[in-house]
Amino acid sequence: MSSAVHDHCGIFGIFNHPQAARHTYYGLHALQHRGQESAGIVTSTYDEQEQAPVMPVHKDFGLVLDAFDDPDIFDKQLLGDAGIGHNRYSTSGAASNRANIQPFVVHHRNGNLALSHNGNLSNARELRKSFSERGTLFQTTSDSELILHLAAQSRRQNHLDQIIDALMQIEGAYSLLLLTDEHMIAVRDPNGFRPLALGRMDSPGAREGDAYCVASETCAFDMIDAEYVRDIEPGEILVVDREGCANGGDFESHEIPSTYGVSQCVFEYVYFSRPDSQIFGEMVDKVRRQTGVQLAHEAPIPEEASDDEKTPIVVPVPDSANTSTLGFAEECQDMGHRCRFDLGLIRNHYVGRTFIAPGQDRREMKVRCKFNTVQGLLEDRTVVVIDDSIVRGTTARYLVDMLRESGAKSVHFRVSSPPVISPCFYGMDFPDADELLANKFDDIDAMRDYLGVDSLAYLSVEGLMTAVTRANDSDLGYCNACFTGNYPVPVDKDMSKHDFDRPAPAPRTR
Repeated sequence: MSSAVHDHCGIFGIFNHPQAARHTYYGLHALQHRGQESAGIVTSTYDEQEQAPVMPVHKDFGLVLDAFDDPDIFDKQLLGDAGIGHNRYSTSGAASNRANIQPFVVHHRNGNLALSHNGNLSNARELRKSFSERGTLFQTTSDSELILHLAAQSRRQNHLDQIIDALMQIEGAYSLLLLTDEHMIAVRDPNGFRPLALGRMDSPGAREGDAYCVASETCAFDMIDAEYVRDIEPGEILVVDREGCANGGDFESHEIPSTYGVSQCVFEYVYFSRPDSQIFGEMVDKVRRQTGVQLAHEAPIPEEASDDEKTPIVVPVPDSANTSTLGFAEECQDMGHRCRFDLGLIRNHYVGRTFIAPGQDRREMKVRCKFNTVQGLLEDRTVVVIDDSIVRGTTARYLVDMLRESGAKSVHFRVSSPPVISPCFYGMDFPDADELLANKFDDIDAMRDYLGVDSLAYLSVEGLMTAVTRANDSDLGYCNACFTGNYPVPVDKDMSKHDFDRPAPAPRTR
């Protein structure tokens, strides 16, 4: 991706497995791409000394490997056969505030309750104001805490009923995992914006039955040798308990009423999710290849390149564009265009997000630290670069300069999604509308000149949706508001301008 649209969060949970904390650790490791600012795990166990159920928690800033670098965390602290975890990328609540690291854990009259949250609550402003007027004290600046307050202040008597009551009062784009002393609860918003899947695995030493796990993406199941069962349905509250584990996954399920229908985030397919994950019922790899195929029909290899002495090469911007580039190159070849797929850009995977380069060339230096070119491959050759999207365009511009410096005869840019023209209010951290490349210029030619390429072409909105539905023939709908400005759920467009950490206490999207 050629600029800063950031991942949201990754959540993972497992129930009825004696190694719950370790499996959650590996699940979070597989979901690391969805958040790198902090990581946390909470488990549920019984304290013989206290004669009560407890929820030990460990969380810290940094990657999963950094936050859980002490084996004693698993051997002595995070005990129990149920646990949930969280990888965080924040846009609601300050990233530097330790209190905002999830999972959140509270203890109230009916027992313990923990929460991991991916998404954002669109009615957080009203809820927070209501709680503040009643004198409620907040421990964090995250909108996720509001769900815990709703459950704690519910007038229902049963703990599970209190949680369901709270979930019926929130609005927005979210996937949630909650852990009680007796249940793990998976929740997906009625629009189904965010992915969430249910898996199953053998559980040697369990009290009874199999273990069940829930994750943002199925690649987390592959890490622990669990099998994908199904997606959590849009608007579903799935209650995982011991009885259901013993009965082959026959779990209690509740439905959150839907007002606007299903609108799954198409950007999950374009960029966020790993290609080896299955989301919204289909493999990401399959969908991305189809976007490349469709792009080849709409904007193939330039005709003038066919007479080049050297074979034109098709180069992905690694890593998220790799799969769509394969689809593009293979389809161009099938259509009779002379070209081949090659790795002209190499990515350095060991550059952290906190890298700081001094001086005025800081942005360019970040790009050069992250990418390098294969000079001998590029020299005197037509290069067609494929990226999954362009947001601000700064990274793309630097990459084009690097390709030209490496001797490319000509550089042509192809994008396997439409121009990004609108910010997201459903849990993605997009730049403001006036920062988007497509909004700074009147037409493709002006964007082409800014990027310094010989030609520039995007996949059309119609082409994107054709590719997605060709790969995934589900009858559920998609949200493409970032490409069209057509928001499937009404939004407060001023919402993204505020943050709980500022004087006006209203959330940004996560």
